[in-house]
Amino acid sequence: MKLAFVLFKYFPFGGLQRDMLQIAITCQARGHEVHIFTLSWEGQRPEGMKVHVLPVKRWSNHEKYRVFHERLRPLFDELRIDRVVGFNKMPGLDFYYAADPCLKDKLYRERNALVRRLPRYRHFLSYEKAVFGRDSATEILLISSRQHLIYKQYYDTQEARLHMLPPGIDMSRMAGSDAPEMRKDLRHEFGIADDEFLILCIGSGFRTKGLDRSILALASLPETFRRKTRMIAIGSDNGEPFERLARQQGVDAHFQILHGRDDIPRFLQGGDLLLHPAYYENSGMVILEAIIAGLPTLVTEICGYAYFVEEADTGIVVPEPFSQDMLNQSLVEMLASERRATWRENGIRYGRSHDLYSMTEYAADLILS
Repeated sequence: MKLAFVLFKYFPFGGLQRDMLQIAITCQARGHEVHIFTLSWEGQRPEGMKVHVLPVKRWSNHEKYRVFHERLRPLFDELRIDRVVGFNKMPGLDFYYAADPCLKDKLYRERNALVRRLPRYRHFLSYEKAVFGRDSATEILLISSRQHLIYKQYYDTQEARLHMLPPGIDMSRMAGSDAPEMRKDLRHEFGIADDEFLILCIGSGFRTKGLDRSILALASLPETFRRKTRMIAIGSDNGEPFERLARQQGVDAHFQILHGRDDIPRFLQGGDLLLHPAYYENSGMVILEAIIAGLPTLVTEICGYAYFVEEADTGIVVPEPFSQDMLNQSLVEMLASERRATWRENGIRYGRSHDLYSMTEYAADLILS
């Protein structure tokens, strides 16, 4: 078959982008022809696949996406595409990989009716309905049981079109026999002593991931903890507002931002805590990556994968509605806890005894069936 994989933007360190590429590679390995359609592409292009970059210039994103979508159908017809797999919501998809949370839910909870009538939101809501509405024939690949319930609530989507996928964690994140050496090397590189704490905030989209909350939690630490704590944020985003916040809070000497990179396993072993207080997060792949690496985790309940933290007993989940004071207290509790070694062991054991790795195979099975 000829498959079209469609997403608005590709950059190498985004979770959605990594998932797209892994599913595409799996389908290609099974003997199918893969075409990728996008507005922009950063980084190396995959071998054996045709990447179609269709740049569109418009003042607003929703107009840009509308024009991009209109340009796709003639290309699909010309190439005789058999199936279309979307990684952003839009009409005309055969399959949609549901990495994004329900927009209608977010708007109804956080915005008033006037805002929902703005052209931007009318556009995105219409695209969401084109996927999840009862008149749609799109098959939906879900990665969050929480979002499963939310989409059903707002769109009454037929259950037969909703397919829950297992997680698809890269097994390279698992703690191996070289974990002590990786930890030593990483901490030496960044000048972190054995008796200091390294807090990691990993993920592109710093605002969505709650990096501002993390900085405030760092600043709230008692002096005995703050003076021996470092925080490193890793991701592809504009870091200047968060560096400014760190300066305002007086913790800029303890805070550093690194651009997205390929050696995340080193950080997972070198760190002492993953702090992920996201504002919203459909799944939160980095949470599972931390768990199987043995890195204790402090996350917000809004994250789709937060329940794994409780199930595996690898840290603390801050409940909704969010409280900064509770996050601050939980951070102190985790840094001071004598359970840190137990949380590490629990995560490593959980990663070895549960299927957290087969998402791409399950997705390919459905797309190619």
